[in-house]
Amino acid sequence: MRSAVVGLVLGVGFLQTQAALLAVWLLCCLVVSAWLPAAAARKTRNPYLGSAANLLAGMLFGFAWAGLFAQYYLRHELTPAWEGRDITVIGTVDSLPSYSESGVRFTFAVEKVLDQDGEAPLVPQRLALGWHQEENGEEVRLQAGARWQLSVRLKRPHGNANPLGFDYEAWLLERNLRATGYVRSGQQNRQLQAFVFSPGNLVEVLRSRLRERILQALPEHRYAGVLVALAVGDQRAIEQSDWEVFNRTGVSHLVAISGLHITMIAGMFAVIVSALWRRSFFTGAALPLLLPAQKAAALGGALAALCYVALAGFGIPAQRTLYMLLVTALALWSGRIASVSHVLCAALAMVLLADPWALLWPGFWLSFCAVGVILYASVGRSVAVAVQGQSLLARCRHGLKAAGSTQYAVTIGLLPLTALLFGRVSLIGPLANALAIPLVGLAVTPLTLVASVLPAPLSTWLWRGAHALVELLAVFLDWLSGLPFAVWQAPLPQAWTFVLALLATLWLLAPRGWPLRWLALSGWLPLLLDQGSRPGPGEMWVTALDVGQGMAVLVETAEHRLLYDSGPYYSPASNAGSRVVVPYLRARGIAALDALLVSHADNDHSGGALSLMGSIKVGTVYSSLAQDHPIARAATVHQRCHSGQAWQWGGASFEMLYPDLEHYPAPAKVAKTKANTLSCVLKISHGKHAILLPGDIEAAQEKQLAASHAGQLKSTVLLAPHHGSGTSSTAAFLAEVEPQIALFQVGYRNRFRHPKQQVLERYQDLGIAVLRNDADGAIMLKFGETVIADTYREQHRRYWYGR
Repeated sequence: MRSAVVGLVLGVGFLQTQAALLAVWLLCCLVVSAWLPAAAARKTRNPYLGSAANLLAGMLFGFAWAGLFAQYYLRHELTPAWEGRDITVIGTVDSLPSYSESGVRFTFAVEKVLDQDGEAPLVPQRLALGWHQEENGEEVRLQAGARWQLSVRLKRPHGNANPLGFDYEAWLLERNLRATGYVRSGQQNRQLQAFVFSPGNLVEVLRSRLRERILQALPEHRYAGVLVALAVGDQRAIEQSDWEVFNRTGVSHLVAISGLHITMIAGMFAVIVSALWRRSFFTGAALPLLLPAQKAAALGGALAALCYVALAGFGIPAQRTLYMLLVTALALWSGRIASVSHVLCAALAMVLLADPWALLWPGFWLSFCAVGVILYASVGRSVAVAVQGQSLLARCRHGLKAAGSTQYAVTIGLLPLTALLFGRVSLIGPLANALAIPLVGLAVTPLTLVASVLPAPLSTWLWRGAHALVELLAVFLDWLSGLPFAVWQAPLPQAWTFVLALLATLWLLAPRGWPLRWLALSGWLPLLLDQGSRPGPGEMWVTALDVGQGMAVLVETAEHRLLYDSGPYYSPASNAGSRVVVPYLRARGIAALDALLVSHADNDHSGGALSLMGSIKVGTVYSSLAQDHPIARAATVHQRCHSGQAWQWGGASFEMLYPDLEHYPAPAKVAKTKANTLSCVLKISHGKHAILLPGDIEAAQEKQLAASHAGQLKSTVLLAPHHGSGTSSTAAFLAEVEPQIALFQVGYRNRFRHPKQQVLERYQDLGIAVLRNDADGAIMLKFGETVIADTYREQHRRYWYGR
């Protein structure tokens, strides 16, 4: 069985690396063919051949099953012809609505699509929608389970595609959300029914009402969002600054309905049910004679886990723990207490059969690998200690020793995996978790859940008590987070350094008496000393990150790094700096930038700068911003960009071409000056090649540049001015630059419709190769003797990208 499950994991994993899916009939044939090695495994008497046959059967079945699953989810697609067009749909709100300053986001289950001018649009069954606040200022309020008629504009699933970044399109596919969009304002939007009964809608209504009760009971309380997350799994009310503290201290897994919480709640209910059942609920009914107390406890714990997972909205991470607990309970009820490894493998199989995309996410690997590490470090090694009759102090000492040993094994055992998944390890995580796990698991979470079923004011008192405990914990965590050695930051390891560190970890956690266990530490050295990939001598790398409708270009030489623009501002809680740029830099092991150039003040160029500067050490900030601009004030060193500035980094020459100092307006005229006209224009030359970064300059500035730097603008690569707008990229300017490659940093179906078709045709008519973020993802250029261009979507082709 275990070898078959390992094969299942390998087969499912291999399918998720494919650029295209096999036809349904071929996948069905693979499912049938998996029976052949499975049958051979049952007949052979050789255990090794049997395991190999089961492994092959599992691989074939896993590949085919995941393929059929994907084909089923992909069967309903929004056709490109209906993107951006008004469509009227009728359906129900089937998720917990998420409110923000700008409006509300929710998922919508489509029941009916109305004909549009005689045409019948093919719309997916589930949509991810946003409804912006009405123009009259009236707040949009939605109730889960309500039936609405809505006028929407949709687009196919699309997300930023960057190396080492979050795959939003895979996330949407896993949740069967096959289109995203927004609700159009107007009288055609109306509620048809206040509530449509279904088990799922009922759960969502209960979650919504519980969230409102907690937030109303704790107004102006900073950590009310933490209690909401623990009660209903909605983490969106937790501030970003608090998330950073939780991540740095390694306790972020506690600020959610995690596997640990579900297990603790199930265990507590099992203990309570067992104690009451043994005493027949003090009725004298002799219940243990009808059903053993162990089975009653298992049933009580499983039902508690099921209710808690339902309260979490059946989130994917919570489901994994539920499956594991159900397998354990089923084994106990059937009287076949299998080994722990069999239970783990059965739960692993259930998770992948229900959700083949689960192994794409860190939580899957951390959950199962943590259990695997505990088994490896404890099964067959623990020495039974009789605690019966011992003093309370002795029992506590024994419990603390066992908990400490487990925490040590998990911390050491997951270190290589944590470095691979996140690129950083919380060094003070074990200390933080030593206090946070019992406090949150045994006090805060039970108080929060008990208060959820009590009337006011009892519920308010308990929630305030739980909040006070979280506040005390936050003070401790904030202090730990500020320690200089709190986090070890490193680039994501290469395959060979990860494998070596993994083997060294298994060696280190081997049983006592294993020879030279201390020597295992040497296996971590390549992982600890890895400086990440960087250009070699005589090379320059340029990466145009996919940040949506905005600009962010990273320029790297062997020893220095410059970021040209920081991407757009998305919302009060999100920007390209925190969502795209900083995660990419950290994954690459880049802890500092020598320079940040903010071309001008527009939000699509400067929106991520403050988040970036708060997370990454930045040397000099060049910009055309006013001296009192928040970015200029936050900079350690700020210089206004102007023509004539130049410097050398290794073999690369950096030259600022625009604006001239006289182009900057007098203070009285700053408000009337268009930011685009002051865009900093930077030319970077490397050997016989160059790249020109012109920001958002328009035709007038292009003409000035061509006149003042005649013959000096020629560049192999051109970042298309102003994202390819109709006011830039004039024929005269392109003739002066003579680029071979043009980069368009544009968002998918952006509201400005950049790049304009006539501008795009102008580049193509001149034989200039066009690369664009919305179609290609991040664009990577390597400057050497030649310029080599590559794109993320070409490197990382997956069947769910649909291109």
